[in-house]
Amino acid sequence: MTSSTALLTDRYELTMLAASLRDGTASRPSVFELFSRRLSGGRRFGVVAGTGRLLSLVRDFRFGDDELRFLRDNDVVDAASLRYLEDYRFTGSIRGYREGELYFPGSPILTVEGSFADAVVLETLALSVLNHDSAVATAASRMSIAAGERPLAEMGSRRAAERSAVAAARAAYIAGFRSTSNLEAGRTWGIPTMGTAAHSWTLLHDSEEEAFRSQIESLGTDTTLLVDTYDISTGVETAIRVAGTGLGGVRIDSGDLPTVAAAVREQLDALGATETRITVTSDLDEYAIAALAASPVDAYGVGTSVVTGSGYPTASMVYKLVARQDATGSWIGVAKASADKASHGGRKAAFRRLEDGVATAEEVLVADGFEKLDGPASSVGGRPLQVTFIDNGEIDSVHEGAAGTASAREHHLRVREELPVRALALSKSDPAIPTVYIDVE
Repeated sequence: MTSSTALLTDRYELTMLAASLRDGTASRPSVFELFSRRLSGGRRFGVVAGTGRLLSLVRDFRFGDDELRFLRDNDVVDAASLRYLEDYRFTGSIRGYREGELYFPGSPILTVEGSFADAVVLETLALSVLNHDSAVATAASRMSIAAGERPLAEMGSRRAAERSAVAAARAAYIAGFRSTSNLEAGRTWGIPTMGTAAHSWTLLHDSEEEAFRSQIESLGTDTTLLVDTYDISTGVETAIRVAGTGLGGVRIDSGDLPTVAAAVREQLDALGATETRITVTSDLDEYAIAALAASPVDAYGVGTSVVTGSGYPTASMVYKLVARQDATGSWIGVAKASADKASHGGRKAAFRRLEDGVATAEEVLVADGFEKLDGPASSVGGRPLQVTFIDNGEIDSVHEGAAGTASAREHHLRVREELPVRALALSKSDPAIPTVYIDVE
């Protein structure tokens, strides 16, 4: 089973499983919740990403001969646990925030319901995916807001692990980037790809002019020429002389970008290339993009900053048991009470309170049991935030693949319009809206 994702987990998930099988609590109905206690880096909102990837990974969370052999040979679990895992398939249910949705501290981003054994083993996988992808998406959304209508291209593959790079490209696209340099992301997720040439292309040739002529012959005049390998002014002059005033674009990857962009725009216009676009790269983040808002820049390429969450590579999400049945079959809310790490017990239903289309609060209804939420949930008002991803083991495939990715992007761009103005600022601050818990008796 080469596609198995079952060992993409921490050992203690399986040791807890083994112990629960031994003491009889493995079958106890339980509710786990994935949430973030705070927003990393003083961000004012977070963006949920990775859910579509997670669903596909859960489908492949099976223990084949190779996985079972590894567990047995390394004495990870006992024989009874191996027999259980041999037939493991997640048969519970998962609800949560749609991919691309905004989230805030305490938002019940993902709710996993099933037996303790069913749900506990998914902890590491769920956190691995959502912590990474949501961190990238949150940074990417901030960059997209700073860029306004100017397009953003993700080009950070060389700054991330090979599979993380593909996931990061997907998360950035969901959060507002328009394209990626990563071909696997294009193939797997249907993201538009882009890319022309690096400095090595110019250095390969005996002159900058020869390099430009060859690129034009290969890709046509609508290509983008990299003009800063040597002298930028000379590069621009050479580019227009070779390609003509119909050159698609020039790219600048160095220098004081506001100053250089202004000079290049002036030079292009003087040469008659008034429609030639200017793309800037060079270690951009949301702050650098915002600083270029008044500059004559047409597009941005972002690498390191976006794939590393712009300094915050994890969303700091956690996965906690919040409700379970007791020995009598009654539901009880459970919560961790540790200092600075307390959780809010109980099953939850979440809504976004809106006034004139603007978000004012994250309202979370809390109850021990399921049935108590059925009535109030339909009358609380606000926009419901949770959908069903897996129902009794059956995955809703609408959230997966290229179509699911495109849908997540559309959803994000739509709900981002609900943010209050203060949420658009880049400075560190409190969350843009409060999270309000409402206990349902």
